[in-house]
Amino acid sequence: MESAEIHPSTHNLIDIVIIGGGQAALSVAYYLRRSNYSFVILDAEASPGGAWLHGWDSLRLFSPSTWSSLSGWQMPPTGETYPGRDQVVNYLRDYENRYAFPVQRPVWVSAVNDLGDRLEVVSDQQRWQARAVISATGTWRNPFIPAYPGRDLFQGEQLHSAHYQSPTRFAGQKVLVVGGGNSGAQILAEVSRLADCTWVTPSEPLFLPDDVDGRVLFQRATDRFKAHLEGREIDQPVGGLGDVVMVPPVKEARERDVLHSVRPFSRFTATGVVWADGSESPVDSVIWCTGFRAALGHLAALKLVTADGKVDVQGTRAVQEPRLWLVGYGEWTGLASATLIGVGRSARATAEEVIGYLGGV
Repeated sequence: MESAEIHPSTHNLIDIVIIGGGQAALSVAYYLRRSNYSFVILDAEASPGGAWLHGWDSLRLFSPSTWSSLSGWQMPPTGETYPGRDQVVNYLRDYENRYAFPVQRPVWVSAVNDLGDRLEVVSDQQRWQARAVISATGTWRNPFIPAYPGRDLFQGEQLHSAHYQSPTRFAGQKVLVVGGGNSGAQILAEVSRLADCTWVTPSEPLFLPDDVDGRVLFQRATDRFKAHLEGREIDQPVGGLGDVVMVPPVKEARERDVLHSVRPFSRFTATGVVWADGSESPVDSVIWCTGFRAALGHLAALKLVTADGKVDVQGTRAVQEPRLWLVGYGEWTGLASATLIGVGRSARATAEEVIGYLGGV
């Protein structure tokens, strides 16, 4: 589907504006498409795929395609057990086309303002007056790097996983990979083939059994959520969505005996780092696999973002602004809502709530 052409305009009146064009936005749109309310998806990217467009070259899911799908249409199977980045991008593109969603791109939303009876969504080319706004911008544009003394003095390269593509540029270097989740493990696995790598994690990483992948983790998370709602506790094996899944590249790294981590260093120097025992190590590059925070800069004018970088919500609805919903940012906006398979539940609830709200105003 060709993206809608953008023309300068004072205001466009519309029922619902969805900010963001990735998996959360598409999932909400799936549930809105049969309503009688007008809506538009505003995507900052130049093409479909959301944050997956920026994943590193070898990035793989840790669930099979049938467990990595949005509502209504399964991701087509592949010869690989775990789909790669390009397959996910293609799936999101085809999903968008399949349902002919009203997408405009590239549109960078700079602000959401309160006009009284409506919310104003502002870009550099257009403004929309919406009765409801759904923010689904995800986290990719807000990578998190922890504070370390001397980090600004370090003369080597620092790169967040958000901008990592391949290990080639690090060949022959001394590299720190900082962060203990799946991104840290997968990036360590491939960079360590070409470079002298040290894996830095705040505690020992938890490696899941070889037969445990995203399917099991999602089911465990669902069971815990249901138990919490029912006021009971359940005894489950250790394992969460952030623990290291033994996908093939990580298994291969284990066979090479490189899946060992050390505790964090104390500070940077110009040419390396100083460890807690006072010893120093030269370092050429640091790859930060330290996660992301919600990308909510466009909501600054509404003064809703708290000190921890979130918005107070009930379900996915902003407590202090009842015309605003937030979808897909992590557990605080719904169980597993930052995953392909998990976002559908909160997206459906959000769409139903928005439709119910608009029917009453």
